[in-house]
Amino acid sequence: MPTDAHRSDGELLAAVVAGDGAAFAVFYRRHLPVVVGFLLRETGDREATADLAAEVFAAVFLVARRFRARGAGSARPWVLGIARNKLLESRRRGRVEDRARRQLAFEPEVLDDDDLARVDELAGAADQPVLELVEQLPGGQRQAIRARVLEEREYGQVARELNCSELVARQRVSRGLARLRGQLRERDQ
Repeated sequence: MPTDAHRSDGELLAAVVAGDGAAFAVFYRRHLPVVVGFLLRETGDREATADLAAEVFAAVFLVARRFRARGAGSARPWVLGIARNKLLESRRRGRVEDRARRQLAFEPEVLDDDDLARVDELAGAADQPVLELVEQLPGGQRQAIRARVLEEREYGQVARELNCSELVARQRVSRGLARLRGQLRERDQ
């Protein structure tokens, strides 16, 4: 059996579906430069690029079972298709989310270089299950993060599922993300 670095994208994604975190780390490192390059060219914004790249690879992780390898071919077009969709979705929702953020008087989340480096470090460390941190969030925040971030549902749908207003759903997601960031920083210290 070839080492992870020599496995095809199809083999790596099949291993991811089987629960192999190390295979996902290899896949992530293999495709991250192309995804980041594409997103940075399109957005011109490092923070937006970091956020979108995280969304892209979260989506890859969640839909890995849908990838259909053609021989030993690369998954690059598939991953870039996901990146393109995330970018378009972000542009559509950005105007709405920014308006809601201002109505709620939330400050925009700002990522510094340490945060960006931590994203890379976490993605490459198969022994640090970030999803465990999500499970430690308070119930409403955990459910909102799962629905909005992990399952990529629209805020209106999240609000209906949680039986709350859309503004409350946004607040729970924002507070949950802030709490996750704090937990990650605590782990670093």
